[in-house]
Amino acid sequence: MTSLPRRTVLKMGLAAGASVAFHAPRVLADDKSGLKNPVLGSGDHKYECIHDWLTPPEGLAWGDTHGLAQDAAGLIYVAHTVNASSKKSEAVVVYDASGKFQTAWGDSFRGGAHGLDIRSEAGAEFLYHCDTRRRLMVKTDLTGRVVWEQGYPKESNVYEAAEKFCPTNVAFVPAKDGRGDVLLGDGYGSSYVHRYSCDGVYLKTIIKPGKDKGQVSCPHGLWVDERDGTPRLAVADRGNRRIQYFTLEGEHTGFVTDGIRMPCHFKTRNGVMLVPDLESVVTLLDKDNKVIVHLGDGHPSGLRDKPRSEFISGKFIHPHTAIFLANGDILVAEWVPIGRITLLRHVA
Repeated sequence: MTSLPRRTVLKMGLAAGASVAFHAPRVLADDKSGLKNPVLGSGDHKYECIHDWLTPPEGLAWGDTHGLAQDAAGLIYVAHTVNASSKKSEAVVVYDASGKFQTAWGDSFRGGAHGLDIRSEAGAEFLYHCDTRRRLMVKTDLTGRVVWEQGYPKESNVYEAAEKFCPTNVAFVPAKDGRGDVLLGDGYGSSYVHRYSCDGVYLKTIIKPGKDKGQVSCPHGLWVDERDGTPRLAVADRGNRRIQYFTLEGEHTGFVTDGIRMPCHFKTRNGVMLVPDLESVVTLLDKDNKVIVHLGDGHPSGLRDKPRSEFISGKFIHPHTAIFLANGDILVAEWVPIGRITLLRHVA
């Protein structure tokens, strides 16, 4: 995260070091499995909570763990800012589906690695990165080779200067040929949402900043939700503490506010929407966007800048992104300066 959104977060009550009273996490015993880790959730949505399931290789120290993606082969990609103490500078770390380290790359993303999403286009997979330090949207192949990069869209005529633009996440417009447009949230800049071609060509600005219906503040995450058969754009309207829905052309269609605090991003699977929420919880929503369960609710949390020894098992600090893995498990990355990647292993 950049300094500007951090100040915004602090104003909203997430200041590190605040005096907070905590209760021991509720651990559900599972006699059949003999699980020793906390088990979160209930019913069909019960997960064993395994903190630090992914750890960086020797010589590399996590910075803020911001982005996650998994490719068709099962490889998992982690985007992090890289800790100041780190001897190495790779900001993208790759693991196999079992969590074994494979490789690392992306020195140029150090200090700015933020949003990370993956898409198959015409038979090949590509990663889309949002770099908050260099203020770029970058498309790479799975080895880190840059296909193109785009800075602020000057042709949009909505920016006084390039510094007013700072992208956070993307979403993908579906297309029959697999080469649909890209929607970009300028979450840490001026709170616009722009539309680009998959070749990085700016097309238009579809959503503007504000607090009213059809306007957004810190559009931190985006997702094209197709659960009801009609693609709609879900925006993590974090500054307004809500999820807001739009057509793919940017026309407002609705809000989701119940159970929502400071949503960061989205993923969907089998009718369920996964919402990592910066205010210390991971939420699952049903097809009607009603809360199924809150997982690992650690709010209020003053642990962001605390050592690992003070982290509470089974409680989240600041979930920043989360993905469904191919097997139905959930992987969560948190906005803490020493990083943390948690596996929620489905046990229901």
